[in-house]
Amino acid sequence: MPPCCALCERPLGVKVEWHHPVPRSEGGRETVPVHPICHRTIHATFSNVELARELADFAVLRTHPEMTRFLRWIAGKPADFHAPTRVKR
Repeated sequence: MPPCCALCERPLGVKVEWHHPVPRSEGGRETVPVHPICHRTIHATFSNVELARELADFAVLRTHPEMTRFLRWIAGKPADFHAPTRVKR
């Protein structure tokens, strides 16, 4: 079974990015594999401070309303699906 994305838990495709659950700017060192679209959505939605203080645990991150909406939308897409990422306003 192929490895899965740490955020959406779908199998990873050809393109894989490495996400720091606790951003490097906040002292994080650990990385986890994610789809590029998942990675961009995380960083477009939350600040590094929010990720470090409240959302470093993916179980918690997945329950955030903006993430649950994204996860429902991305669930049926192929592994290497790409679409423009909306920036948080």
